[in-house]
This record gives sequence, C-alpha cells and structure tokens, in this order.
Amino acid sequence: MGDSPARVTGGPADRERAQVIIDVLVEAFADLMAADADAFRTKFRKMAADPFAFYRGSACLFYADMAQLEDRWCDERTSRVWIQGDLHAENFGTYMDGAGRIVFDVNDFDEAYLGHVSWDLRRFVASFALLAWRKAFGDDVIAVLLRRYLDAYLDQVTAFTRLEDDRSFALVRENTEGAVREVILETSMRTRGMLLDRLTVVEDYRRRFADLPRNRRLPEDERERVLAALERYRETVFPPRRRRDVAYDVKDVVGTGGFGIGSAGLPAYNVLLEGYDQALENDVILSLKQGNVPAPSRIVRDPAIRGFFEHEGHRTAMSQRALQANASPFLGYTEIDGVGFVVQELSPYELDLDWEDLTEPEEIGPVLVQLGRATAKVHCVGDADSDHTLVPFQTEEAITAMIGGRREEFVADLVDFAHGYARRTQEDHRLFVDAFRAGEIPGISSSGAHPARR
Repeated sequence: MGDSPARVTGGPADRERAQVIIDVLVEAFADLMAADADAFRTKFRKMAADPFAFYRGSACLFYADMAQLEDRWCDERTSRVWIQGDLHAENFGTYMDGAGRIVFDVNDFDEAYLGHVSWDLRRFVASFALLAWRKAFGDDVIAVLLRRYLDAYLDQVTAFTRLEDDRSFALVRENTEGAVREVILETSMRTRGMLLDRLTVVEDYRRRFADLPRNRRLPEDERERVLAALERYRETVFPPRRRRDVAYDVKDVVGTGGFGIGSAGLPAYNVLLEGYDQALENDVILSLKQGNVPAPSRIVRDPAIRGFFEHEGHRTAMSQRALQANASPFLGYTEIDGVGFVVQELSPYELDLDWEDLTEPEEIGPVLVQLGRATAKVHCVGDADSDHTLVPFQTEEAITAMIGGRREEFVADLVDFAHGYARRTQEDHRLFVDAFRAGEIPGISSSGAHPARR
C-alpha cells in the first residue's frame, strides 16, 4: 500500500492560515501558473528550501498581512512614497549608474510601487531576522544589529533634510567599508568581455547568442514582434550622459525565461546589439522582461497611482528611475502583443551582496549601517525633485515630521515586528510545504505527474 498524501497538520488555526497562504498565492499567480505550471513548480520548490527562501518568494502574502495591520508609522504623506516593494536582505548590490560610477544600492525593482514607507522597513527587518536565525544569532544580537540599520536609516534621512541635492548621494568605494566596499571593488574588476564570453559565441567573425539550455530560437513572426518592440523602446530611453551612442543594430535575438524566485513564468527576451563601434568586444545585451503586477499594488487602491502607468513595464522602469536617481541610460520600456515589458542592459557591473561568508555580528554591523543609508537614499530621491508628479513633497521632511520625537519608539516597534513576523514566517513556511506536498495548491502538483487535488 502506498503512502497517503501529506496534509497540513495542526489545529483549526493552522488550517485556516494554510488556506490564507494558498488563496493569496493563487490570487497573485493564477495567470502565470496557467501559462507555465512547470516554472511555478520550480519556484515553489525553491521557496520550500527554508523560511527565508519562502519569504523571498511570497511578497504577496506579506502585503496581505500588511493590509490587516494598523500601521502606526504612516500619515497622509508617508503612506504615498516610492518604495522598493520587496526589500529583503538579498536585494542589495552594485550597478554602474548613468554617470559611469559603480554604486552600491538597492536592486531589483520588479515590485516597486508607491506605498507606506514603513512597509519597506518592515519587510527588510523581518528578512534580516530570518537570515540571522539561519546564522544562529540570538534574538538580543539580532535586535542590536537591527537597531544599527534603523538608526543609520534615520540618520541619513535627517542628513538629506540638510542637503540641497540628495540625488547626488551614492554609496561608492570612497565612502564605504568592509563587505560593501569589497563588492564594489570586485565589481570594478569585471568586464563586458567576461559577460559576452559567458552568453555568446563568435563564429565567422560574427557574435551570436550561445545555444544555452534556457535560450529559445524564435520563429520569424515572433522575432519581428520583438524587433518592433525594440524600436518602440528606443523612444523611452534617456540620452546617455558619458557614453558613446549605440547604433541599436541587432545581431541576434533569443527567448529566455524569467529570472530568480520572483520572476517565474514571466516571458523574457535577450537582444544582442552592435556596440559603440564594430569591435566585437563592446557589444551590448539588452533584456526585455515582461513586467509583473507589483505586490504592494494589491493593497494600494489609489486610482491616480494606477492610472499614472501605461503598463507594468512602464511602471517598473519609472520606479527604477525614481529610486535609483541616476539609472543606466539603457533603462526603458516597451510593449509586445499589448503587454508591458521593462528593458535594460544585462550589465557585467552588477553583483549582489553575498551574505554567505558574513558570519559574525562584528562583520555584519557595519554592513547594516550601509544598508540603512542605502534604504534612506531610495526613499528620499524619488520625491518632488524627480521628473514625475506622484510624490509632490520632500520625502525626507515627511519622514522626519512623521517620526517627530518618537524615534526610540519607532525603532523598538520595528525590532519587535521583525522578531514576531520572522516567527510567523517560519510557521508559514511549514504550512506552505505541507500544502505543496499534499497537492493542495490548485494548478500546481508537487510531483508534476498529475494535476493538483483539493
């Protein structure tokens, strides 16, 4: 006799919470699940690995919970600021900005939107509590480290109130230290040739994409639609400030898959362009990725915000420009078959902060100070000084006024939230794994051999 399927264990409260998890995931991802069930089965297996992986892949559940939380740390202005939307500990790294600087910053803007400034902070502190739990830090150590992050955030917000041009602020090699400075220096050693060697081949003196497992050669009609979308994209980019122009002569096009835990099922294309001259060493690769519905938008109901964006590709590009302040000149957007895509360079100058070798609180403390400063920067640059009308005030002044004399209360409240929500996520992870194993997520079977059963 075979084993019967696993079921969610525990009492009525566990079963009720498990159903909430299932319902939220299905509501958020039903269309993408239907389009590519295999991609979501892979996504869910990655989420099943541990509580932190589950947290990374379930921003929609976090915001469903935020909708039920009475937020003490927002008012009319601080409830309507640009937020990264999925600010967990592994969404920080380097990029080369429009001025040619290698900058350490928040990255990944797929979930960026307008919402409560405290949502980004809550999402980060809970993520760090989960990450630190994996490193076996005690709750008291986690609290000390999170206070360093939050204090650095508030100090940088205060500093911005004294700056005339907050958009010029950046974390670069000259003003960073420790692991953050190391990742900047490591990024500076990278070259465009290294990226091209990994993704392309040269045959008969011409470069094309390598025949990698994730690449898909396009039928002629699909290729023509992508090329037409590329022409529309060119009208959305800002002129480069320090670089020579790229001719946008297309050498090759391939279809590829979504990237990372958060992008399962999203169609994407890579386009190989002639570089700044006819030398093969400086060809450029553009990524066209379908924009997704950002998790915060599911609980932000303001039609003026939703109506500002043409589609999710436009929203992603506009968000990144607002939050980065000096984004890559290749950043833009387009449409394919009426669906929005964000377009940007696949850059060799992007490297995530690696937490693996950061094992002691003494090493991590300075990192969290710099992450706090980076978080303040993304919140404060996308305001009245930006080229849009969605945030018509100075964010740093709004945050400072909202906190007022309650700084210690604010920090203590978010540290308590981090501990509590990390424990909630550990339980949610168990409930999710049980439900996935039992085939209780509609449209996704754990085995892949048969449809899911309720």
